[in-house]
Amino acid sequence: MTITKEKIYHHLTMTSRSFAAVIQDLDEELKDPICLFYLILRGLDTIEDDMSIDLDIKIPYLKKFHEIIYQKGWNFTKNGPNEKDRQLLVEFDTVIDAFLCLKPAYQTIIADITKQMGDGMAHYATAGINVETNADYDEYCHYVAGLVGLGLSEMFSACGFESPMVAKRKDLSNSMGLFLQKTNIARDFLEDLRDKRFFWPKEIWGRYADRMEDLIKPENQAKALHCLDHMVFNAMSHIKDVLEYLSMIKNQSCFKFCAIPQVMAIATLTLVHNNYKIYTHENIKIRKGETVWLMKEAVDIDTVAAIFRYYARLLNNKTNPLDPHFIDIGVLCGEIEQVCVERYPNSTEQLARLNAGVLGGSTGSTLAAAAVVAGAVAFSSTFA
Repeated sequence: MTITKEKIYHHLTMTSRSFAAVIQDLDEELKDPICLFYLILRGLDTIEDDMSIDLDIKIPYLKKFHEIIYQKGWNFTKNGPNEKDRQLLVEFDTVIDAFLCLKPAYQTIIADITKQMGDGMAHYATAGINVETNADYDEYCHYVAGLVGLGLSEMFSACGFESPMVAKRKDLSNSMGLFLQKTNIARDFLEDLRDKRFFWPKEIWGRYADRMEDLIKPENQAKALHCLDHMVFNAMSHIKDVLEYLSMIKNQSCFKFCAIPQVMAIATLTLVHNNYKIYTHENIKIRKGETVWLMKEAVDIDTVAAIFRYYARLLNNKTNPLDPHFIDIGVLCGEIEQVCVERYPNSTEQLARLNAGVLGGSTGSTLAAAAVVAGAVAFSSTFA
């Protein structure tokens, strides 16, 4: 098993440095199950994402992947040579060997989420990604991210680290995934447009342009910013659920594992808000030093609530008074502030500490020093 474990963590590092970094802080009980959960879903996604594979070949694999993970010796060599994670599937028998060594409870959770995600992928691969309404948008994000949140919550409860209520509150688990996914979708507009992937719902962008491609035209800059801020407002609708979910997590390693991507997301969303570079530049990211600072601070619910208050204030201050959602965003930021003050009163003290560090310059020096460490972490996205 030692050789197998070395291989699966090698695959993890090769497919996602960010996930490999965060997973190291998990307690031993959950480290392997969550690593394999990620690798199995990454393998499924590598088949789904490869446009060189014909649908008549792809669809059966997507629908039966939850059964394939029980087949010792199985691997997949039909990916195109340029597919990023092709090698993971070429050596997928190693992942299966490790999966079959997990406790049956973890196997069941992973297989169930894999089945649901595979069915969703098969549907979108057949019908196309047609995101017309906000409900369509939520459904798509559920299949690609919300289901991951559900699976993780079930593992947290199954191992006894967390209350059964964590797994039962599927609405909160789903919001955890949707907040991350919607932040990435708002940020990655130009990259997705280049690849002819249209994830922004027409119910939103159709209010500002006749075609989504028109948003990048210089003469449409004002409308494009209004549209972007509408997308930001949509993502922000999940923040109160995120905070409620995190307040339920008691195990320290589980808390950090969940909280770090969420504070990264609110920082990223603040960067994206009212930022026209979304339409002119790809690879928009928060600073590496800021990433490490957030990783260091996301240790308890009071500090995380303070971080959300800090960025919500920054985001609100960036809102253009002429933006159609100026009032809506202000009201939502006010509600986030109120929730944090009422439910996490110690966040006020933590917020004062964070502000003192930023205004006094100590945070800046911390961020500068942490940049060296950030090179090793190398987060490639909010939650890759």
